[in-house]
Amino acid sequence: MGEPRFNPSVNTQRHQYVIDFVKTHKPKKVVDLGCNDCSLLRKLKFHREIELLCGVDLKSDSMKKKMHELAPLPTDYLQPGASPLSIELYHGSVTQKDARLRGFDLVTSIELIEHLHLDAVEGFTEVLFGYMTPGTAIVSTPNVEFNPLFPRMPGFRNSDHKFEWTRAEFQSWALKACGRYGYEAEFTGVGQAVPHLHLRVGFCTQIAVFRRLSPGGGAPASSGDTGEIFSYKLLYSVSYPSLCDNNVLRGCLVSEVLHWAYQLSRRRRTEDGDEGWSHTEPDRAETEPTGDPRDTCKPQHEFEESVFDGEGTHGWEDVKMTSRGQLESYRQGRCVCVPLRRVWSCCPRIRDLSGSLARLRLFIADDPLVRLSQDGFAVVLDEGEEVSEEEPEYTNRMDPACHHAVEEEMWESL
Repeated sequence: MGEPRFNPSVNTQRHQYVIDFVKTHKPKKVVDLGCNDCSLLRKLKFHREIELLCGVDLKSDSMKKKMHELAPLPTDYLQPGASPLSIELYHGSVTQKDARLRGFDLVTSIELIEHLHLDAVEGFTEVLFGYMTPGTAIVSTPNVEFNPLFPRMPGFRNSDHKFEWTRAEFQSWALKACGRYGYEAEFTGVGQAVPHLHLRVGFCTQIAVFRRLSPGGGAPASSGDTGEIFSYKLLYSVSYPSLCDNNVLRGCLVSEVLHWAYQLSRRRRTEDGDEGWSHTEPDRAETEPTGDPRDTCKPQHEFEESVFDGEGTHGWEDVKMTSRGQLESYRQGRCVCVPLRRVWSCCPRIRDLSGSLARLRLFIADDPLVRLSQDGFAVVLDEGEEVSEEEPEYTNRMDPACHHAVEEEMWESL
């Protein structure tokens, strides 16, 4: 019988187990102990339910080689996420305590524990469960009972392994930790042998998933702790653009508003204003409250009637209306004016991002890229002004220094 072959590889299966857990349970704060070359972190960064993603390793060189691949991609600037994401890498030993990593939702320790000397395992266990006190911890390690299926393997699977546990030894360690620190554990694995051997040898990699029994459960962090401890050296830190940042949100709104105002203004130049155009706005967008006392609860047609009552229309020329009787645009001198409400009603993304027409005005009123009419009710474009017809891009709003070269590896499918 030949050596077992795994497709995908066991390492890929280990990472996929963590990714599936993240997809299901959506932890906000995740740290990978023994992150090595950041390969798991580089996959987890695409899951934007995570808001803080950290890695710790004793080998700083391994992290430094790949850490810049954790930087935002161009698409992260083009389409910022709804929630923030910060990534931090620390140089230090997993047997040391650091207050910055306490209270995380998820801690992963993938093929790490077997690299520790047995006398250091107790310290690792106390740091992980007694000090860090994560909501969940995923620990994986080789299953030595599986090794006979690799006949060409002399000794342990890696020359740096200090030990490799049987299933009984791994479960004994895990259950002792549970009893001492207030956790429960379930056992599984990845890398399955052929069916008739699986019951005898188990998984190639054994996995324990620890869940804290109660928020305040477990033993005290340490009887000797006095104040916060910072043992690790911060090697790398990056924050992703997100719509929680008002500057990013403003940039998105400005780009969308200019794009849609230009699209609406272009209709003036066609012989038939409705040719090749479909009305995308739902009726509710024309009638719902906007948050501004001057047009709260006014349907669009009532708003348009009010501006044609002889006040506020001085200098208006070439007024364009839609087939539904909505004010499309008008001209003042050499400028085309597109009602902001019309822009707001045509673009669901603008409505979603701003929440109301009044908030949209507040966001873009002082932006140097946008000209509003004196009353703040229309976007003013110079006659013949050219704006990209492509989908809005937001990179021009970001610091160019934030852009990092990303190798093709980052585009691998997850």
